[in-house]
Amino acid sequence: MRRASEARVAPDARARDPYELSIVLPCLNEARSVGRCVDEAMAAAVAAGVAAEVIVADNGSTDTSAEIAEAHGARVVRVALRGYGAALRGGVEAARGTYVLFADADGQHDFDDLAAFVAKLREGYDLVIGNRFAGAIEPGAMPASHRYLGNPMISGLLRLLFHPKIHDAQCGMRAFDRRAFAAMDLRTTGFEFSPEMVVKAVRHGLSMTEVPIHLKRDDRSGPGHLRTIPDGWRHLSFLLMCSPNWLFLAPGSVLLALGIALVAWLFVGAHPIGHASLDTRAELVGVVVASIGFQIASLGLFARVYSYTEPMRTRSRTLDRRLRQVKLEQGLALGGLLALGGLVGLGVELVPWALAGFGELHARRAVIFWSLWLVLGVEVCFSSFFLSMLGVSRRTWIGERW
Repeated sequence: MRRASEARVAPDARARDPYELSIVLPCLNEARSVGRCVDEAMAAAVAAGVAAEVIVADNGSTDTSAEIAEAHGARVVRVALRGYGAALRGGVEAARGTYVLFADADGQHDFDDLAAFVAKLREGYDLVIGNRFAGAIEPGAMPASHRYLGNPMISGLLRLLFHPKIHDAQCGMRAFDRRAFAAMDLRTTGFEFSPEMVVKAVRHGLSMTEVPIHLKRDDRSGPGHLRTIPDGWRHLSFLLMCSPNWLFLAPGSVLLALGIALVAWLFVGAHPIGHASLDTRAELVGVVVASIGFQIASLGLFARVYSYTEPMRTRSRTLDRRLRQVKLEQGLALGGLLALGGLVGLGVELVPWALAGFGELHARRAVIFWSLWLVLGVEVCFSSFFLSMLGVSRRTWIGERW
């Protein structure tokens, strides 16, 4: 069976590559270190017996980084679109090697690790990611907040949601088959580019592994480009957006179930809780919670259908089967029955009250109970229409095989 990454490249594409490896260094004002990095990268490639080129993807440097890189023998590619991910994509577009290795231009990465990456690629892996935690981290090379909190949390969340066997998803030193990179169709422009690569590799069934690397102190005189809180949030929000089940369906379903349970519990009468008593006001809260939960869960379904043509996450075979079985008319029938039941129940309670001259309403608990089903029924009907419209627009015909 061919790997997903092979689908976009002609069989003889490897033979036309003038280099086995392209080493891409993203650069933004790294005049203090970029020259040494270029020299070390070239020397490591020679020592490993790898025919390689070094590309410096300059992302708008205002110092002499580009000139220094060229003087040391690198090919400089100027990338206008700002951002770490944008710089890396620009470097890959200019690459002429069968494989590509990413490494930072700030002096943090030890290019003696290059041979281990190439060896794994030659074994047939599509993506090889460095693991700083399995290797060595020099004192002061990584802030404590990144080492003990940020990196483990993001990598752990990524493993929980997408199940890759990767333990340092933010590591900037990684290598891949250039065909695999084309198949991944990466979109982000910032530092979330790193976890996106792992997510897309899972999505396309690409083979991944990791190798231990050595992380050194960088040569910067000021703070690094990574901003702990803003970029940490971008990583976290990106992973959640790639997983509608966890972001929408799970919390929405829980709220919906809790709201329905609360309304049903209070429908039979008030219930004392300690010194308080839960009655119709709490029942109204249940209606609100159930409605909010349904809306959140609906957004999850919309996101899942939308993602069919957006390679954001692994497709669910279970959901595939459900969508093939469910039709618009079934959703409308369910919503119609719920709404009709709510209307009938409200009629039974409100008509006698109206005929009596709209005096004091004694059936408030029942009115709230039937109002819940009327609200949910209307929401199911309109959500079914929108889900079907979205499916058609994304070439996912709900209820049909594709």
